[in-house]
Amino acid sequence: MEKRVLGNTDIAVTPFGMGVLTIGPTQLACSLDEGARLVRYAIEQGIDFLDTAEFYQTYHYIRRALSRSDLPRPVIASKSLAEDYDSMSRAIENCRIELDIDQIDIFLLHEVVQSPDFENRIGAWACLIDAKAKGLVKAIGISTHHACAAAEAVNTPGMDILFPLINFQGLGVRKGDSEGTREEMEKAINAAAEAGIGVFTMKAFGGGNLVKDYVKALDYVTGLPGVQSVMIGFGCRKDVDDAVAYLEGRMPKDYTPDVSKKRMFVDRGDCIGCGSCVRYCTSMAITFGEDGIAEVDTSKCILCGYCVPVCPTRALLFL
Repeated sequence: MEKRVLGNTDIAVTPFGMGVLTIGPTQLACSLDEGARLVRYAIEQGIDFLDTAEFYQTYHYIRRALSRSDLPRPVIASKSLAEDYDSMSRAIENCRIELDIDQIDIFLLHEVVQSPDFENRIGAWACLIDAKAKGLVKAIGISTHHACAAAEAVNTPGMDILFPLINFQGLGVRKGDSEGTREEMEKAINAAAEAGIGVFTMKAFGGGNLVKDYVKALDYVTGLPGVQSVMIGFGCRKDVDDAVAYLEGRMPKDYTPDVSKKRMFVDRGDCIGCGSCVRYCTSMAITFGEDGIAEVDTSKCILCGYCVPVCPTRALLFL
């Protein structure tokens, strides 16, 4: 499988990567063996770029997958929600220990939102800069769902990597405290790439809600100027096979995945219990659980998708 170098780094990655969040405890909650087998399968099929995070609680899947000596060493990107120097230092060290690696390929400031979030987390950013200087991390940057944060990254000294949310409908793209536009994020991505910043993206399928438009979704994001790789959340081997078929040009343009076994799902790690989805659900399938977190009654859900764009934290997924 072809590889592309991320910006001005020397890190070469495959056009698609595996977002490991999907198999973790807040989403599919795969067993250790089941999750590790899927990570191994993706690597065996040539997809050897992995995205994880301190918050995801998925390091153990990767470590188990890599315990087989016959597998090539994948490029690993992780990230932390840390706000200060010490917290970020602990996050980096924990990643190195949990994955049993000396140097992390990519480590990011996780989910930077509108200003002044970056300024408030400047201590964590300083730690990333020091970690890179010490050789603990190869490349540093941010992940974000916000077009304004992506745009600001271009002018941030030391920025190697931008990991933004983008899809053909703009689902989940934010700007400040309001919905941003797809075009604003496209512009930020292009500016980052022109500045030598490596760009890989997330949510090409809008949390699974655009998966019925499989080819259209991937054609859009892979065709964006400046995008060097796309992270996809694989939940089973078929998901991996589909991605490889697309990359190899074997997928019919009218391909539609079988979604009969998929369901609308609330990521409990992201839901803040605001009630927006409850109010917008046309079939009254979403209610509050005893803990105040939204939950979906799949027997009532008609998969209309009206709940997805109103969720402020992108907690509604189709898996």
